[in-house]
Amino acid sequence: MTSGEVAVVTGAGSGLGRHIARALLGDGYRVALAGRRADALRETAGDAEGALVVPTDVTDPDSVAALFDAVRRTFGRLDLLVNNAGTFGAPGAVDEVSLADWQRAVDTNLTGAFLCAHHAVGLMKEKDPPGGRIINNGSVSAHSPRPGSVAYTATKHAITGLTKSISLDGRAHNIACGQIDIGNAATEMTAAIARGARQADGRIVPEPTFDPAHVATAVRYMASLPLDANVQFLTITATAMPFIGRG
Repeated sequence: MTSGEVAVVTGAGSGLGRHIARALLGDGYRVALAGRRADALRETAGDAEGALVVPTDVTDPDSVAALFDAVRRTFGRLDLLVNNAGTFGAPGAVDEVSLADWQRAVDTNLTGAFLCAHHAVGLMKEKDPPGGRIINNGSVSAHSPRPGSVAYTATKHAITGLTKSISLDGRAHNIACGQIDIGNAATEMTAAIARGARQADGRIVPEPTFDPAHVATAVRYMASLPLDANVQFLTITATAMPFIGRG
């Protein structure tokens, strides 16, 4: 990694996005912090040099386009996109989730990642020579579902297809794409899991979590590789979480 490279991190106002953005800033990246809440993004940025706060709704195509226009105007290049924004969405089985709730999960978790990758790849192709890296935040739900998580699980499985397609299509342009699948990092989003999560047999069982700083370390490693090497998939979980053998 070269000091001064430019990254975009979505969902940077809290949780994993905040940890990842701060870690990249600490490594010398110039980072565009994207998220819906400007005040939360400013809190993430603090007084870090190289932080660009860009309030963004990844479900809105115009908002995403404005984010990458701001990156082009401010930095003139893009080296790394971390597609992190996401939502659990409404819980429920396939006959319980409304079309509107399904669409909200798809718009945020899948279409939002597509829109950001669409613009990021365009910027990466403009470089001379072209190149860059995209890291998509999947989930262990990209491998195995929790009960009552049809919308979330379907979108995270779809992220894997998005990752593979970008990785394949990016080869000709020196654009690498990998995916990090995370299980039970201790964030605001996963607080309920530590108190008790429904298991496949119906029991409610508290699950172990782990320090989200380790996720940021993993992203930093993926981002540090030269573009002729790629971590295609990396899974990081709390060691004792019920993932292997889930169900």
